[in-house]
Amino acid sequence: MPSAAAAPVKQPPAADRVYSHIKEAVLDRRYEGGTLLTEGELAEAVGVSRTPVREALLKLEVEGLIKLYPKKGALVLAVSAQEIADVVETRLLVEEFAVRKAVPASPRLIERLEELLDEQRRRAVEGDLAAVAATDRCFHAEIVRHAGNQILSRLYDQLRDRQLRMGVAVMEAHPDRIAKNITEHADMLDAIRTGDADGAAACLRRHINRVKVLVRGEAR
Repeated sequence: MPSAAAAPVKQPPAADRVYSHIKEAVLDRRYEGGTLLTEGELAEAVGVSRTPVREALLKLEVEGLIKLYPKKGALVLAVSAQEIADVVETRLLVEEFAVRKAVPASPRLIERLEELLDEQRRRAVEGDLAAVAATDRCFHAEIVRHAGNQILSRLYDQLRDRQLRMGVAVMEAHPDRIAKNITEHADMLDAIRTGDADGAAACLRRHINRVKVLVRGEAR
């Protein structure tokens, strides 16, 4: 009996495809802050009509990534100094609490952090900044998740887009930070592995505060 033909792969709705295209480009800075996007250009890039483009742009405006200007287009919003300060402050509050609560760490957490650190090293060798930033963010999110507070985990997830965008910006401006970030993660992991909650928290504070300074362009 002949085998049935494979079902065709169903594409996501057009608005979802446009949304993903724009958001990924904003987060990895292919669309930098200050870029004006037009409906026609976006429709052509994704291969859709203008209607789903409008739907996607409205959603992205709600998320704070763009600002719509009628009859002109959508302006990609730059990361503001206030946004940087707010993200760093929230990260310090959530992550320092989480890293202290995660110590002593379970073997599962240690294994997962080791995997993510190895992946970050591989992505760095490949030169894929967006992937490095995503893996960097996953390293921190894993610690937050293992603290066992679901409300804090959900709050931390809301920072994801801003963290990724800032991470790529730092690595583009300061390529040397890629290796330094990996070293700082390794130091943090060593402290977690040995059950040193104070040491892990100190590593975390230095790491996040250094990122804040670099994103704001104050120093290397």
